[in-house]
Amino acid sequence: MTTFVTTITSMYTLQQPDPDYVVNALWQVTGVDGEYTANIGGNTTFNSADQEGPVTPYASLTQAQVIGWIPESAITSAQACVQGQIDSMITPPVSPANTALPWSQA
Repeated sequence: MTTFVTTITSMYTLQQPDPDYVVNALWQVTGVDGEYTANIGGNTTFNSADQEGPVTPYASLTQAQVIGWIPESAITSAQACVQGQIDSMITPPVSPANTALPWSQA
């Protein structure tokens, strides 16, 4: 069973409409299944027109709060990609071999 963790790796801000207003967050989803670990990064852009409620001052933001701004579908998609990476580590895909043509062997 894979355990997923989402972390914010960096944020970009503008000084409008409020000081240090977050306009972009870079994030990473990491999955761990026993000895196998994989991760993928993503980023989400925020628009002040979509803002609901009061602005939390930048210094008071929490990682959980910013993760809550990321669309759930983006995180779910990232988790699926990470799970695919882990599945490939557990059961590596079979690759075809380039075999010499039987009529060209001397």
